Amino acid sequence: MRTRKALLPDAIDIHRLILQHFASGTLLPRTFPEICENVRDFVVAEEGDSVVGCGALHLYGPHLAEVRSITVCPEYRKRGAGRLLLHKLLKEAARHQVSCVCLFTRIPEFFARAGFSMVRREDIPDKLYKDCCVCPKLHCCDEVAMVRGQLPRFAILSQPAPALVKLEI
Repeated sequence: MRTRKALLPDAIDIHRLILQHFASGTLLPRTFPEICENVRDFVVAEEGDSVVGCGALHLYGPHLAEVRSITVCPEYRKRGAGRLLLHKLLKEAARHQVSCVCLFTRIPEFFARAGFSMVRREDIPDKLYKDCCVCPKLHCCDEVAMVRGQLPRFAILSQPAPALVKLEI
């Protein structure tokens, strides 16, 4: 089994994997166009020529990235695919020099083994402002917020927009 950066043709398999777990409430829904638009955020786990797992790293800024949509086909669970995906995503976060990686999960024990700690949702305002406010489970969320690294002291989404610079051509 190996991991690699996702390519646009992988969007079909990624969408299938996420839909499989949306029905059970394990993952939030992602539309096919949304996956295509964000395919560069994804990594996939492959066994032979088959995509058996996926995960994404969403960058908020140098202070925060989020592991999201991480899932593995049921028949490949407990075989290391999830651990490989998470390792690849954390390596990508390190490459971008992100100081904190967050995630929301229903399986905190898996992520705790990888160095994540539980925090309050309010400790990750970028995630709340961007995704949670439009989530169908906003008022009945059963996920645990976790972070690895230095908890952000600010939210990029609450900062004033930088001044626009007029370029002369």
